[in-house]
Amino acid sequence: MRISDLKERITLAFGPEWAPSFCKDIAISELGSRSVDQALHDGLEADEIWKALVKSHPKETEKYR
Repeated sequence: MRISDLKERITLAFGPEWAPSFCKDIAISELGSRSVDQALHDGLEADEIWKALVKSHPKETEKYR
């Protein structure tokens, strides 16, 4: 998965008004208490990050798996 695909799925799941803040500000335990942006900066693959989001937010991501 490309980073652009990850960001698009996050935007679809959380909405365009919340996605940027979600990526920057929300620490996810499945990512080692890092945000999406931090995880990307630290070199995690986009598909690993998406799997963590699906696990931590199953209801929001259900339609975009």
